[in-house]
Amino acid sequence: MASHSDTLVVFFGATAGANGGKLGSDEREIILLVWQIVDLHEKKVGKIQQRLIKPDTLELTDQCKEETGLTVEELGKADHLDTVLQQFQQAVSAEVKALGRSSYTLCVDGPLLIRQALHPEASKKNLVLPECFYQFVDLKREFHRCCPNAGPVKDLSLPSMLEYLCLPAVNEQLAGVREVKSMMMIIQHILAEPYNHKFSSLEPVKYKFESGACSKTEAVDSETVIRARGLPWQSSDQDIARFFKGLNIAKGGVALCLNAQGRRNGEALVRFINSEHRDMALERHKHHMGSRYIEVYKATGEEFLKIAGGTSNEVAQFLSKENQVIIRMRGLPFTATQQDVLGFLGPDSPVTDGTEGLLFVKFPDGRPTGDAFVLFACEQYAQNALKKHKQILGKRYIELFRSTAAEVQQVLNRYMSTPLISTLPPPPMVPVPVLAAPPFITTASTRDCVRLRGLPYTAGIEDILEFMGEHTIDIKPHGVHMVLNQQGRPSGDAFIQMKSADRAFMVSQKCHKKMMKDRYVEVFQCSTEEMSFVLMGGTLNRSGLSPPPCKLPCLSPPTYAAFPSPAAMLSAEALYQPPLLATPRTPQPPTHSPAPALTYYSPQPQLYMNMNMNYTAYYPSPPVSPSTVGYFAAPPGSMAAAVAQPPPPVLPQPGALVRMQGLPYNAGVKDILSFFQGFQYSPEDYSSVMGVNDQTRALIQSKEWLCL
Repeated sequence: MASHSDTLVVFFGATAGANGGKLGSDEREIILLVWQIVDLHEKKVGKIQQRLIKPDTLELTDQCKEETGLTVEELGKADHLDTVLQQFQQAVSAEVKALGRSSYTLCVDGPLLIRQALHPEASKKNLVLPECFYQFVDLKREFHRCCPNAGPVKDLSLPSMLEYLCLPAVNEQLAGVREVKSMMMIIQHILAEPYNHKFSSLEPVKYKFESGACSKTEAVDSETVIRARGLPWQSSDQDIARFFKGLNIAKGGVALCLNAQGRRNGEALVRFINSEHRDMALERHKHHMGSRYIEVYKATGEEFLKIAGGTSNEVAQFLSKENQVIIRMRGLPFTATQQDVLGFLGPDSPVTDGTEGLLFVKFPDGRPTGDAFVLFACEQYAQNALKKHKQILGKRYIELFRSTAAEVQQVLNRYMSTPLISTLPPPPMVPVPVLAAPPFITTASTRDCVRLRGLPYTAGIEDILEFMGEHTIDIKPHGVHMVLNQQGRPSGDAFIQMKSADRAFMVSQKCHKKMMKDRYVEVFQCSTEEMSFVLMGGTLNRSGLSPPPCKLPCLSPPTYAAFPSPAAMLSAEALYQPPLLATPRTPQPPTHSPAPALTYYSPQPQLYMNMNMNYTAYYPSPPVSPSTVGYFAAPPGSMAAAVAQPPPPVLPQPGALVRMQGLPYNAGVKDILSFFQGFQYSPEDYSSVMGVNDQTRALIQSKEWLCL
């Protein structure tokens, strides 16, 4: 559009719900538009025009009725929004032409009418807005530039600006007309002496979302990022950008979040160009995308980079082609080549730059994962490709989905960071379990524990202690136990051992449904037996206790020695050493701590949080605080011996338990022992080979610390 210096169209609107500073926050429809033209050169003013709009839902809030004076009967006789917008464009164009001018720009009292009301409603109703609604003049910002001493922009209002200029308040009863006349008085006053203000700053509204890549090293302001939750699983970045229509999202600023299986989990992180747009996005909390309401919360730049940031040059080169539509292919045969994929897509959906527009996802050792990303030059080509969803390539059906640059980064980061050999948790330096009290594995039915359900997945032990508040003093030492899911991630559950059943009952009454971060947490009283079952892999359900997998008849659970009560507590440094891979290494002598202080959890909680495998299901650990847990059983009395004697220069090697995962189904004992050739073991120390969930595993007693 041409320069806006010729003509301003002073523009005002109201909705059927909240107005003023909350305009558009409740998704109510626009019911009133008022405008007036002013010639900036000749200082001529046109006639005020007012149009009522009939909403799809004929219902007005009490606040709206009081502020506008409108009734449902009046609105029932009006035209719909699309018709009124056509009337607006025709009337303004004719009047501007009569003035001998060639262009005009909207001038509004703050951005809410354009960004939070008009664009979102037009997007939901599939209306194409005229070009004039994609840039506007914000009178409050212009007034602040002209009169910086009047106060910050967010505190300005029409009455305060009139008062600062020593202008009288407008005495007008008609809603909208009063506001337009007030804006016109302010404009005419700052155009004249002594201000001589020039309207030169335009506020743009982006036509569409721009995709792009984000680097891990890029600085992202936390005041510009939000988290959207509850999205339909098939939502693309364009769908999310449409939900936030009217607000300017940064280039490549939509990052869809994936779950542990690499599938979308209904959440996305969105980065805006500045904090003002982020704050307006937060006002769309629980607005609807189709029939679903979307929750919008604050997020951080670190969270955005964790999802959207990438370091791969291959990915950066792949995403360097701008304005491309990205499609994700899943379930490809491992033998599929680039030509196979191009042939599958066919001539009606040509890939951008041929094979250059294909990116196969691979493991670090080069093995294919069955995923690939494809670039298309336009929406039509992408739509043709999506029609091949679940068609057969080779002997497999292929899934096709819309994707984003952030999802490409996230998937590549996930697979490229996967270790070739899964690792066990770091083994303790002393071969004894760490317990701070009498044995935890017990069948006692005393209800001296509480179960926390619905914890935020980011919650740590520190958050739980803060949540407990004054009841923290009633927790047994090392009595906070996090529960992991099958992927080794926090499940949202935790158990806490209290000093007595009365204390547990009090906590369950005081803390039930108390908020932690943005979620409420359920707190139930339970017994030590129930806690032990869950921490060893069992489940609690309405029908009672379900035993852990290690107690099922088809499994051969590892044998645990009795857990003696320790005479003293060793430091965390004396319990852990760096993780070992497939090469045996001589253990280092422990650091002896004669009188360490007892705490509720280890001073290094990351020792627990960094574990990338779950041992709750098939290799249960004693149910003690996870950050101080000893994962391996030990001979009785070894704790007392370790405490009574000074630490030797090199610890004896009493044996360690190792789990093998992914064995061939026809593997026998000789094959397993041959695999460990060169390591010290006794042939009688292997456990039976067992089938678990279509995987083959084995447990071996080794005389050296070895992690697979």
